[in-house]
Amino acid sequence: PVPGRCAYFVQRKKRFCKMIPAPGRRFCGEHGQQEKENDRKRIPCPLDPKHTVYEDQLQKHLKKCNSREKPKPVYFVQDINAGSRDVVEIPEKQVPISSLSKEKLENLITKLKKASNGLELPLKEEILSHQALHEALNDPKNGESAFKHLKQQASILGNMEKLHLLGPGRCFIEFGAGRGKLSHWVDVALQNAENIQFLLVERATTRFKVDGKHKRKDSVFERLQVDIQHLCLNKVPILEKKKLPVVGIGKHLCGAATDLALRCLVESYTAFCDGENEEPTPKRPRTDKTEEAFNNSADSESNKDDCKPVAGIVIALCCHHKCDWTHYVGREFFKSEGLGPVEFHYFQRMSSWATCGMREATTKASTSEESEDQSNDTEEHEQTVSETECGSDTLQGTLTVEERKEIGYLCKLLIDHGRIEYLQQRGYKAVLQYYTESAVSLENVLLTAVPSLSLLPEPT
Repeated sequence: PVPGRCAYFVQRKKRFCKMIPAPGRRFCGEHGQQEKENDRKRIPCPLDPKHTVYEDQLQKHLKKCNSREKPKPVYFVQDINAGSRDVVEIPEKQVPISSLSKEKLENLITKLKKASNGLELPLKEEILSHQALHEALNDPKNGESAFKHLKQQASILGNMEKLHLLGPGRCFIEFGAGRGKLSHWVDVALQNAENIQFLLVERATTRFKVDGKHKRKDSVFERLQVDIQHLCLNKVPILEKKKLPVVGIGKHLCGAATDLALRCLVESYTAFCDGENEEPTPKRPRTDKTEEAFNNSADSESNKDDCKPVAGIVIALCCHHKCDWTHYVGREFFKSEGLGPVEFHYFQRMSSWATCGMREATTKASTSEESEDQSNDTEEHEQTVSETECGSDTLQGTLTVEERKEIGYLCKLLIDHGRIEYLQQRGYKAVLQYYTESAVSLENVLLTAVPSLSLLPEPT
């Protein structure tokens, strides 16, 4: 062990602990039980068993443990963006895809192809760039993994500029912000703009944040450590105060987080844009009539010149296998196609087939890329599907690798199209497009949406 450091050898890391023990002791507090002269017993913390605590100091520790439940912020509203609770839940013991009979699998694929018939395929390419990242993209110090992230960020900014979303007097909300790299580049692109705010939404504590790099006095950065499911933007103090139009952004917003973010912007925030003192009400089950009434009210709201709370949405989609029927915003679209929660469950599982065939090739890249952007910047997101479902040829011998890949892409497209229909029904012009090459990221689809009225031709 290094002199002055803990003498405990950590088997998992193949090195000695780097903590500094108290004067006169060989081990740090975490590994103090190794000292024979120390009779005090350490036990796993009941709040987080990843660390231990002296048994006789447990009560004291529970009051200051970082894993303790903390007071909820003012913008926390339980399940405000979770979706209706009256949906039919998928049985807990759903049969794995690899265990489906040949007939059932063929039936699922038939339903998938029928529902996908007529959808735009392949998607339009909008691979753009932005001057703000020109210097970084040409910096030889950046390795291949950093270059891939920069190309994606540049294209996202290029698409935002094309939609006229990069301008003064805006509040940019980065969902699943992680280190906040996307907001950082938006800030660089708007270096001459005034009255700019950034809200970085991330439920986890994040290391190596880039927030400290923002030196402009006229742009404001604030982090909201909250799950998107419980985020009420209407109660965020900085939005209450200035009431700027918001632009929702995200780079690889994982699975159900995309649906939560869309509902957060389009429903819970937009619905209260005129009611300063209104309290958010719990979600109510919607019938066809209430759905129609909601859409009509949304249309009437969109016609008001003084109420355009959401200027645009630009989200790079990711990890469809982590979507959830309860939170999914495209349930009405699925139902209109004769599909339900069971089909959705299998489609979201099969969506991994679009990318997992290249798992081995991307694993090494994702390992190095996580050192550059350790949070949500991943194609990179580790897939939680079994090797049996994803990587083998044991599906009754009926599907080749290429066939599974094609089915996976159709599943992703169908799930994403439900999101597009959801936005269109609420007064937005929404589009899916490829924003980067598949060699840069296998998750290369960008969802963009702007209020429809802003794109209508001016009267002559």
